[in-house]
Amino acid sequence: MVDQARARRLAKRISAIVATAIEYEVKDPRLNFVTITDAKVSPDLRDAKLYYTVLGESLDVEPDYEGAAMGLEKAKGVLRSKVGAGTGVKFTPTLAFVLDKVPEVAADMEALLAKARAADEAVAKVAASATHAGESDPYKVERDTDDE
Repeated sequence: MVDQARARRLAKRISAIVATAIEYEVKDPRLNFVTITDAKVSPDLRDAKLYYTVLGESLDVEPDYEGAAMGLEKAKGVLRSKVGAGTGVKFTPTLAFVLDKVPEVAADMEALLAKARAADEAVAKVAASATHAGESDPYKVERDTDDE
């Protein structure tokens, strides 16, 4: 039987251990702007998938995704040792790092929402000055006939 709560707790603990190790213990300059955003552990607790994002040094500079991936791959053994020492589980899970593109996707989503808001405002301006097509009273009214 799989204990999902235990897997979630272990994932959270692994995420904290790896983030602390990257910040304070691993001295690779390629990992300076790497942030661990999430972790998932397989139901058998043997594999851990860590999601990370890379922030740029400034707004003008594109983040170095390839350098961060190579730095994480190089530090994988040290990080796994830290995870094994910090969790105390029988089998230390293997670590796999996956680039998390959430900030970029969120920025794209914000741009699309801004575009939709601008289109809605343009439609509202046109609708404010619009008039109905045809007569003001579109329903048929019985006419009075003088045939009496």
